[in-house]
Amino acid sequence: MGLASFLGRTALTGFWTAAGAGLSAVAILFVPAAAQALDKVAFGTNWVPEPEHGGFYQALADGTYRKYGLDVTIVPGGPNVNNRILLPVGKIDFFLSANTLQGFDAVAHNVPTVEVAALFQKDPQVLIAHPGVQKFTDLKNLTLFISKEGMATYYQWLKADYGFTDSQVKPYTFNPQPFLADPKSAMQGYVTSEPFAIEKVAHFKPKVFLLADQGFSAYSTHIETRRDLVDKKPDLVQRFVDASIIGWYNYIYHDNSAANALIKKQNPEMTDDLLAYSVAAMKQYGIVDSGDAATLGVGAMTDARIKHFFEEMVRAGVAKADLDYRKAYTLRFVDKKVGLDLRPR
Repeated sequence: MGLASFLGRTALTGFWTAAGAGLSAVAILFVPAAAQALDKVAFGTNWVPEPEHGGFYQALADGTYRKYGLDVTIVPGGPNVNNRILLPVGKIDFFLSANTLQGFDAVAHNVPTVEVAALFQKDPQVLIAHPGVQKFTDLKNLTLFISKEGMATYYQWLKADYGFTDSQVKPYTFNPQPFLADPKSAMQGYVTSEPFAIEKVAHFKPKVFLLADQGFSAYSTHIETRRDLVDKKPDLVQRFVDASIIGWYNYIYHDNSAANALIKKQNPEMTDDLLAYSVAAMKQYGIVDSGDAATLGVGAMTDARIKHFFEEMVRAGVAKADLDYRKAYTLRFVDKKVGLDLRPR
């Protein structure tokens, strides 16, 4: 896989003006039994197949979507594929939205989409430093390699809440070499991938700071759909959400070999050791199952949490105070304790 591209997975601003791509990416189709009448569903992801999408592949591979009456096609994203613009025009039914900010962005641009579940309670975004760095605030004294998307979003929060500065930033080109060459630097990444890649290449264990654990309160890995689908086919939306939640429980806690086989088939760069590392990191850091998910189930969202994050983004100058952010999401399909019985006791 190499170093995962934050650009491809989490471009958070100006998303709707980007040039789109058709459904040319290879889709993964789980073929149902002929006797069953299943609802066809197209689900577009925001990046190439990877363990951060594992729960969806799990629900496909183990037949959970089929049990919920769904014939699901997963349409992978990638560096040259913009699946998100296919959602409002009806080319796909659901999209994997990387971050709560994308919902705010949709409202700001009057795009008729809505976030219906948050499969990650914590955004996986991290800053990665050399082993000698001890505290998160020590990063203020380092050169930071940050992408332009990161600068427009979470870095504005770092400036507002922690006093980070623009002058310490250099462009992140999704190449770890500048970071590896400078022990007084840090770089962005995902907790589930870049630390693993750095350890493999540089043969040292980097210091990892998860922004969510420092107060960046965005949800991540949202299921996003169109408002008209919510209005006209709420049962379909509910079944897709519920089956995906069960898929995530089974992926992180139970036998995920079939899902990983699908991921590797569609992404030959994926390796067994990276898959195992990513799942372990999701457990260790509570990416999927922590916070409100502990009582409400995986996929949980709350008004209070989203209000808090919106206020963070207003303070940081990322969102406008008069934005009607409540239009970005609905709690109608989550917080029902679906799948709680699948959590290990």
